[in-house]
Amino acid sequence: MLAAFTALLGFQLLGEALALLLHLPIPGSVIGMILLFLFLLWRPSVAKSVEPAADTLLKHLSLLFVPAGAGVMTFGARMGDELPALAVTLLVSTVLAIAVTALVTSALMRDGRGDKPKGGQVEQ
Repeated sequence: MLAAFTALLGFQLLGEALALLLHLPIPGSVIGMILLFLFLLWRPSVAKSVEPAADTLLKHLSLLFVPAGAGVMTFGARMGDELPALAVTLLVSTVLAIAVTALVTSALMRDGRGDKPKGGQVEQ
């Protein structure tokens, strides 16, 4: 399991290095996950060796939210000052996410001719 943790951390480190060296606007951890995903697509047999470490990390995922919660408590006064901007940001991003999800779902449910959605409909 130590080798699996090392592999996971190695991909995260590689992602962080690429983000830093190439000045990418994407977080290094996300780049590392993408690289890990691509590697697992290339070598599916490796997934079994990484799975126990990933399961252990997922089991304790809630611990990763503690620093964020502590930050909210620490900077609560500042967040209060920024409350209108935060509220607008949350509202707009939620509406956009729902709209994009609806558009993508609608596009995926259409058949190849661009007709009306076919999900659950029976043609006669």
